[in-house]
Amino acid sequence: MDKNSKNSNRENKKLWGGRFSEETNKLVEEFNASIDVDKRLYDSDIEGSIAHLKMMANQSIITQDEAGTLIKGLGKVKEQIENSEMQFSASLEDIHMHIEDALGKVSGDVAKKLHTARSRNDQVALDVRIYLKKETKLVIDLLYGFQKSLVKMADSHLDVIMPGYTHLQRAQPVLFSHHLLAYYEMFKRDIQRFKECFKRIDVMPLGAAALAGTTYPLNREFTKEVLSFSKVSDNSIDSVSDRDFVIEFISHSSIAMIHFSRLCEELILWSSSEFSFITISDAFTTGSSIMPQKKNPDVAELVRGKTGRVVGNLVSILTLMKSLPLAYNKDMQEDKEPLFDTVDTLKICTEVYTRMFENIKVHKKRMYKACSTGFLNATDLADYLVSKGMAFRQAHGVAGQAVAFALKLGKELDDLSIEEFQSLSDLIGQDVYEFLTIEKMISRRISYGGTGFDSVKQAVQKAMKELDLK
Repeated sequence: MDKNSKNSNRENKKLWGGRFSEETNKLVEEFNASIDVDKRLYDSDIEGSIAHLKMMANQSIITQDEAGTLIKGLGKVKEQIENSEMQFSASLEDIHMHIEDALGKVSGDVAKKLHTARSRNDQVALDVRIYLKKETKLVIDLLYGFQKSLVKMADSHLDVIMPGYTHLQRAQPVLFSHHLLAYYEMFKRDIQRFKECFKRIDVMPLGAAALAGTTYPLNREFTKEVLSFSKVSDNSIDSVSDRDFVIEFISHSSIAMIHFSRLCEELILWSSSEFSFITISDAFTTGSSIMPQKKNPDVAELVRGKTGRVVGNLVSILTLMKSLPLAYNKDMQEDKEPLFDTVDTLKICTEVYTRMFENIKVHKKRMYKACSTGFLNATDLADYLVSKGMAFRQAHGVAGQAVAFALKLGKELDDLSIEEFQSLSDLIGQDVYEFLTIEKMISRRISYGGTGFDSVKQAVQKAMKELDLK
């Protein structure tokens, strides 16, 4: 066997192995490999390679026939992967090398031209961006779906009144719909963040090569158009070392999961015997292995728990990138596990939450009854006194005295007699009782964005219009 044949065999074992005189240690191969993680990028990798081939043919870097042969071959490789016919091996490290190796078996020696004018550095940056563009669109659609569930429930429960809480203590009565719309606003911001993030994902890095660009006459604008990117990256070093878009996606996902987690906590509390505000469908709860009576809100608890997982992924990617010098470093191979896990977790949590939410029963009478105890009308008593001419700070003090007085008597404010009220202030008249009713307290909240009946109805209609529900 001549020298060229020996080199050729070594090249077949490792696509980068030309300068190495020893085979890679098997343990190092396993440690170095990322195929178990990045094989899900196969579709993005093939899409990027096809665009690269079309560009090279257009620029006469390779012939049109060579490009046609390789594009056809990549189609066959894609079929092999989707039909589970490809054998993955740590010796080939990653999905890029698996595809290139398989292409050689399908298309012959011409496959060696596929990697002309690019590096795995700009190749993987492209793959992740193609993948994340698609997933970000899916996440946005799923969040819109959940918003629709929120708004539909709000629209069908416009007359339901519940206690509003601060410090987890009953504070003032609010409309249940108003409470739900608070979450609508949270998820609206989440969607806005993902849309902004998409703009920074939508940048085409191919052509940066390893870090310095390439000597070949590339047409990066051509590749950008083929792949439907909005712009081409401006700096070759930044192109291969930038993972801001990954950090940003995981950061926005963490915020969205925190919003889900806050709602989880409320659903868990509301479905307990102590609250009994809602009943979650049996289809979205589980039982106990020892206590037959138990009905556990496991979906809400799991979503709440998985929030910590996504926040952990954010810490992971921030820690990974915090001290890396330019440009590409092998550390960055570790960016995919937290990204993929975040995508998967956010998507499944949003999907299951949407379905669960559509199967929640609201107990209107129980919520209303909870508004009748705990002095939720104390602020309104102060407002009543203000309407009679008393300064608010003084009225606040009188209302506080009324609460203390009622507590001693074991009464609520609206249970006090008119004589007991007037012992606190002679400004109080018989009309105080109507003023302190739950319905009146709601209807008087007339400020924009408040819990008044008309305001909430308008807010629901506005949200339905934003979501094209009407």
